[in-house]
Amino acid sequence: MQKNLENFLRLGEEFLPGNKTQLRLALMGLLLNRNILIEDVPGMGKTTLVKFFAKATGLEFRRIQFTSDLLPSDILGVSIFNKESEKFVFRPGPIFGELILADELNRGTPKTQSALLQAMEEKHVTIDGESYTLPERFCLFATQNPRGQYGTYPLPESQLDRFLFKFSMGHLSKNEEVELLLSGGRLEKLEDLKPLIGAPDLFTWESEAREVTTTRPLLEYVTDVLQASRLKEEHLGLSPRAGLDLVHAAKVWAYLEKRDHVLPDDIQAIFPYVAGHRMFSYQSLPVETEQLKARDFIKKLTFVKER
Repeated sequence: MQKNLENFLRLGEEFLPGNKTQLRLALMGLLLNRNILIEDVPGMGKTTLVKFFAKATGLEFRRIQFTSDLLPSDILGVSIFNKESEKFVFRPGPIFGELILADELNRGTPKTQSALLQAMEEKHVTIDGESYTLPERFCLFATQNPRGQYGTYPLPESQLDRFLFKFSMGHLSKNEEVELLLSGGRLEKLEDLKPLIGAPDLFTWESEAREVTTTRPLLEYVTDVLQASRLKEEHLGLSPRAGLDLVHAAKVWAYLEKRDHVLPDDIQAIFPYVAGHRMFSYQSLPVETEQLKARDFIKKLTFVKER
């Protein structure tokens, strides 16, 4: 299935030029059934990236626009009394989809943001004492504006830890930006975009990526990285969940590199996207700086050369 995978990524790069890494990370989030946070200033293509994956995969798509007056019930759903049956009937909210766009997440209040925690981690929600299971493939792609912009609230560390990756869209090269201006934008093209892959493709790629192997020395290396992150007060230590995310993401990265085993290089390649927002969130840094500091951290570890 590698050929179909390569074709999908190639078509994605044609649709979103200059965003090769972002496309790969977003696809990895889908294959791992996890959550992704995209931070950038308005107008950089965050929403377009998520909508591309919704159209290209044919997954059931839901969009939640976060504002200061959004309530948890607007996300999760609400029970309404039915006069005919004399019973409460649950009406599910937009969280009950396969691919969820939580747009401008940090414009919602902390109470509303917390409504997503159970869904992000456990893939079900509890409402009025009843538990409701979300779809088998459930991925939440959240966008947020940089900290300090008017009307934003910081995401708590407990929520940030539930995001597999955090990245920005970045700026286009001069030629890419000229082509964008000539084409008139990307959103218009979404209307004509047909599904490029289906659920069977995602399932096959997910199964094949799961077969990628790791060795005990490699897992010891990951453990050393986790424990080294907990030794200094200048950054937050990484949790066991972050370690699992690091290994799972490295397996998919190796799979995309056409390998059946994980190398330390794979760990280092995806480390900034997995660890940057967890280690340096309290410092209110731009996402690019978080990633640079995370990349610098892992490359300075002396035991990397000892293995």
